[in-house]
Amino acid sequence: MQKLVDWRPRLRAFLAAQAEAPFAYGSADCGAFAGGAIEAMTGENPHAKVAGKYKTMAGALRALKRLGHEDHVAYTASLLTEIDPLYAAFGDIAVVNSPDGPALGVVTGPHIEVRAPGGRGVVPLTDAVRAFRI
Repeated sequence: MQKLVDWRPRLRAFLAAQAEAPFAYGSADCGAFAGGAIEAMTGENPHAKVAGKYKTMAGALRALKRLGHEDHVAYTASLLTEIDPLYAAFGDIAVVNSPDGPALGVVTGPHIEVRAPGGRGVVPLTDAVRAFRI
């Protein structure tokens, strides 16, 4: 995926628009959030293949397995280049462990914005267990 010339303001606008979005599986979960961020930067939304096709985490896993992936992290790894989390920069996708399992988030500098069943969160970049470059 290639970043658009104006990806930074597009990503900032996306993040601002998502700031208060309530969590909902299939439309406003960590996969949808990461996919929307990727779309803001590249014009392509990898979450579109499963969007609206599930309403629970179990349903999300079934939808991803139909695409040949174990889970949302494996799907992300199939699309993007993995990097050391310490080298993740603004706009990269990071994986953090949450009480509900691994969650995808967007790197926003020294922090990661994450959407999980418990709601929106901002965690330190040092919490990333994996990261992917856009």
